Amino acid sequence: MRQIITGIMAYGMSGRVFHAPFVHAHPGLKLHAVTERTRKAAAIDYPGVISYDTIDDIIADEAIELMIINTPNYTHYEYAARSLKAGKHILVEKPFTATSAEAKELFALAESVGRKIFFYQNRRWDTDYNVVKDVIESGRLGKLSEVHFRYDRYRASIGPKVFKEEPYAASGLMYDLAPHLLDQAISIFGTPLSFYKVLGKNRRDTKVDDYFSIHLSYPDSVNVFVHANLLLVDPLPAFVVNGASGTLHKNRSDIQEEQLLAGMKLDNPAYGIEAPGNEGKLTLIDEEGNRTVEYLPSRRGNYLPLFEAVYQSIVNDVPYPVTQAQVLAQLEILEA
Repeated sequence: MRQIITGIMAYGMSGRVFHAPFVHAHPGLKLHAVTERTRKAAAIDYPGVISYDTIDDIIADEAIELMIINTPNYTHYEYAARSLKAGKHILVEKPFTATSAEAKELFALAESVGRKIFFYQNRRWDTDYNVVKDVIESGRLGKLSEVHFRYDRYRASIGPKVFKEEPYAASGLMYDLAPHLLDQAISIFGTPLSFYKVLGKNRRDTKVDDYFSIHLSYPDSVNVFVHANLLLVDPLPAFVVNGASGTLHKNRSDIQEEQLLAGMKLDNPAYGIEAPGNEGKLTLIDEEGNRTVEYLPSRRGNYLPLFEAVYQSIVNDVPYPVTQAQVLAQLEILEA
């Protein structure tokens, strides 16, 4: 199997949890180098990995074919452009860029240099989302009228990550969490006909939005709402789908991030298995008015198929599931 030499621009939480374990586990990817400005931990976790001091150094490494850009949001455009010009394919965390204009420039640049851009929308491979997607696509709920996707937390204090809490480009809760929710909605329903967006600042001394609600309008009067709130003490169900024949409730229950943070390896049989009690609740009603309730377990979550999709696109030119059109639709909503 051909191996694609891979670099990770940052080896903080994102690099350690969301990227390195999957690059290491995929037989077609070789973890070659990371950037670590101070703490040199990558070579302990993955012996033989090069640890560069600066972004300039890792971009200059001609051996790297695929660069994972997992740096602060406001740097994505610059580092993506520099990596493409250095002849590398790129996998970029959300949000891809701060604006759709920047995204279009990068798409044109990638085409001109013959390299590919991939979007790290890992939440398409969450257990909870895939239960919801399966039920929607099954048609069991009948004609849909109202869909809610939520990502709520309770974090009243201002966080330590300056690029999220100061008014940099692509900062704030909307740019942090809406890319997940919008991508999930767009991947199921497509680009909305129209949208309406509300932002809020509710934490004491906040400089950026910590609340958003976006209403996406689709054909046939299907209304999709994506929400996030940093001051929700008792979270609501993360997914609620209402149709003429039933309702689905599902909690946010994907456990991969928690397991990876705790050091669990991908080959552990428990990896990606959500905790009991988080089954989706599907309530159906028939033409006679009889109600039935089903509890739907989730399939195992696993982000490795995202990296497999990157590999297959580079090696065999297989279309990547997250498209440029979908990302542009997302960015046009974020920047509006």
